[in-house]
Amino acid sequence: MTDTTPADTTTTLSPVLAEHIRAVNTFDVDAIVATFAEDALVNDARREFWGIEAIRAWVAKEMVGDHVTLAVGETFEHHGTTVVRAAYDGDYDKTNLPDPLIMTNYFTVENGKIVSLFVIRNITAD
Repeated sequence: MTDTTPADTTTTLSPVLAEHIRAVNTFDVDAIVATFAEDALVNDARREFWGIEAIRAWVAKEMVGDHVTLAVGETFEHHGTTVVRAAYDGDYDKTNLPDPLIMTNYFTVENGKIVSLFVIRNITAD
């Protein structure tokens, strides 16, 4: 956590984000994909996945295929973006990764669907 993190980290997740986390943790491809808008954007590891079919392929291979789970730590809102910090685990290559691996998920939701998700491994600013 950096010194720019808001003091209030008690945001309750919206229903679609709670469902997204639940679906990820139960490896349910269809339920995960159902949380996204048709024209959503995901950026994971500096790679962009535009639209529901590209997102479905990413989910099937890299989330469900690698048995990724998320243990939510803190959540907060910032100007319409929901920030969720979570410990990631799974069967992916963990070479040179910290344990635990904490990733920050930046979600934008419109009309009850995720329209953008950016997954970033942040480092503390010097």
